[in-house]
Amino acid sequence: MKDNTYLAGTILVAALIIAGSIIYAFAPTRPQISLSDNNAATYNLPPLKADLPYEQTMGEGGDVVLGDTNSLVKIVEYGDYQCPFCEKFFKESESRIREQYIGSGKANMIYKDLIVIDGFVAGGHESADSALAANCAADQNKFWEYHDALFTVEGLDGKENNGNLTKELFLKIADSLGLNKTVFEICYDSRKYDAEVTADTEEASKDLERLSTPSTLINGELVAGAVPFAEFAKVVDKYIK
Repeated sequence: MKDNTYLAGTILVAALIIAGSIIYAFAPTRPQISLSDNNAATYNLPPLKADLPYEQTMGEGGDVVLGDTNSLVKIVEYGDYQCPFCEKFFKESESRIREQYIGSGKANMIYKDLIVIDGFVAGGHESADSALAANCAADQNKFWEYHDALFTVEGLDGKENNGNLTKELFLKIADSLGLNKTVFEICYDSRKYDAEVTADTEEASKDLERLSTPSTLINGELVAGAVPFAEFAKVVDKYIK
């Protein structure tokens, strides 16, 4: 019986990896570590896109809608800026979603914060800090540019809770995107959007049966994990035809 259980578990894990649907969830089994064990990392920023070719509109609750607000399809992603599978989704699928659906006016997209990875270490805060920084960028109409920059920079390393997502880095990104650094810094230091980040995570507990990242709702239908673009397209196309 023990051998059969092990075999079944191995098959399940292999299937999840092949499907590309691995996700991060609360209640990790890894041991807690102290942030003092991590050395702060400093990055030279890669080229970042300071302007995106899509309409951005401030919606209800402070969410910034990417694309036509009247689109037939509403895509809502719950993500964490430290989540490697969110970065995988951003890099491999989201660009094609934007090209095929956002750019054509068939769909729009909202990103909501679901803070997961901070819980993997004692006193973790980099995911929440990143979410705060992105919301401050929204004050200067650069939310999605900043969102993209965070995933681009974090994707260079791929490590979590390593101390790289600092105020210094956030200011470098703001400067690279052409933001007013003084205005951005005042917003960040005041923790202006802490309550909104918390509210997003609380909202996720109502919208999702399992709190995991990335979790994407397409007209309310859940697509869990960083699945290939074709899997997203199947769901989106149902609501267009």
